[in-house]
Amino acid sequence: MKLLVIQPYLNLMGGVDRVILEIAKKYDAKIYTLEYDKKRAFPGFSDLDIEVIRPKESISRLLPYRASQGLRYGYGFYRMRIKEDYDVLNPHISPSEWIRNRNERVLWYCHTPPREVYDLYQVRMQGRSTRDKLIYAAMVKTYKFVAGGVVKKIEAIATNSNTTNERIKKYFGRSATVINPGIHAGEYTNRGDDKFFLYNSRFVPNKRQDYVIDAFKHFVRKSKDKKQRLLLTGAISNDPEHAAYMEKLKASTKGYNIGIMTNIPDSTLNRLYSRCTAVLFAAINEDYGFIPLEAMASSKPIISVKEGGPTETVIDAKTGYLVPSPQAMAAKMLFITEHPRLAEQMGRDGRRRVEHDYTWDLFFEKFGRLARSASRQHEGNKKAKAA
Repeated sequence: MKLLVIQPYLNLMGGVDRVILEIAKKYDAKIYTLEYDKKRAFPGFSDLDIEVIRPKESISRLLPYRASQGLRYGYGFYRMRIKEDYDVLNPHISPSEWIRNRNERVLWYCHTPPREVYDLYQVRMQGRSTRDKLIYAAMVKTYKFVAGGVVKKIEAIATNSNTTNERIKKYFGRSATVINPGIHAGEYTNRGDDKFFLYNSRFVPNKRQDYVIDAFKHFVRKSKDKKQRLLLTGAISNDPEHAAYMEKLKASTKGYNIGIMTNIPDSTLNRLYSRCTAVLFAAINEDYGFIPLEAMASSKPIISVKEGGPTETVIDAKTGYLVPSPQAMAAKMLFITEHPRLAEQMGRDGRRRVEHDYTWDLFFEKFGRLARSASRQHEGNKKAKAA
């Protein structure tokens, strides 16, 4: 099968990028993107065929960063026609699915409907100037109008979790096939406990590193172990809003044993997983969440907010804990440090879970069937129209 991957950007080392990299390697697929930064992307992308497309310049340069970025992405994919031969187009982050406007045989792997357009719209509006709010509202209205026409034509939609599928039903009126991304469990190990909690996620407001910092402060007040630390790791983009969020985080860590590391390689991250006490997770209603899987693969307990994707992957009180507040997260952090044998058992149970239920073999078995179905469906539609 000749599959072409479509993605707005390759400039972060996040969960979406992991899925794209696995798909591109599996199908030896060419990737079309508007932004590719070798220094910020996973090293594996440098071995693949990547074409950076350059849409014509527009008034987007006069707009705020996020609006400018969205307009450039949307225009680029909406107007693009693929000239080379292919069996299936596989777009990922929105608005890459707009490729369906001028092209057919599309399997959209929807990691999430754009949350700043839908469920996080009001959150993202906060702190913007009146001018930026007006521009942002207009961009959102335009996105919804165009997406409404494009998404209904897409031959097949896949997604990462039941949580995301519910959003797709709500916002697009379609139902997707849930195909959980996998994990290479063999890349992760448990090398003991060096007395630190780890939270690895992109530094953006909806990942809520501030929630974890708050939880750690509650933990410190109650714990007798003053050596315990908190380490925050993850990618950070060039977005001014994200940079401002990072500055707030740094200010809130003063006086506490909290470290921050950005854009670290996988080898460093895996070593940190192997040495931590437990892994924390606090993203707002996360679509899927690789961090809980990475924690379990490392045979470490995961303490996550009781929201979104982690409620599907984490077995509460068996492979970790699902908590409703920073105070509750702190209580479980304290419990884990005081019961190391229980933490070890949770780690073993988590490892077995990912080895059995979250493999790339399972992912590609389902993904391949859906890709072939998308191609056949298109051919069937053509024959029906001809008749």
